[in-house]
Amino acid sequence: MQTSLANKINSHDIALLKNIEQAIFPPLPRSFAALMEMYEVNYMQLRLLCGDIKSLKGCYTSKQANGIALRLEVLEQSNHTSILLLTYDFSVNEDPRPDLQIQIYHDSRQANVISCRCKFVGEQAAIKALNDESQLLCHWRANRFLFKWIKYLKRQGHQF
Repeated sequence: MQTSLANKINSHDIALLKNIEQAIFPPLPRSFAALMEMYEVNYMQLRLLCGDIKSLKGCYTSKQANGIALRLEVLEQSNHTSILLLTYDFSVNEDPRPDLQIQIYHDSRQANVISCRCKFVGEQAAIKALNDESQLLCHWRANRFLFKWIKYLKRQGHQF
């Protein structure tokens, strides 16, 4: 499902995306304001990868010649939010990791990782069981991972 990026986004979105490569995060990851900025940058990055997120339905696969297939699945869709699953599409017997569930807030143009499985250690991280400072750091790490992963996927040529 390859279409031109220009057909997926409008001029307003292009203006929002212009300075994405210049996004700089403060050096201390314990800042709530910096985390909110990262949510905005992740939204812009996902728009570059997926186009119009509101119009997505079902499951999509992006396959590059020398790489592992990437799967994007729309788990929930409403007027104001969407929940996406982004993972590699290994064979049936493999455990797909990284495996990120991402909540998209369409009105505020933000994307937040709400669930992640990145390591082969037990169950998914239970973010709600952590204290406030640990929750902030956990969200920071998960969303920073999403930021770096999407940049890598774009360099590999993935697109939905």
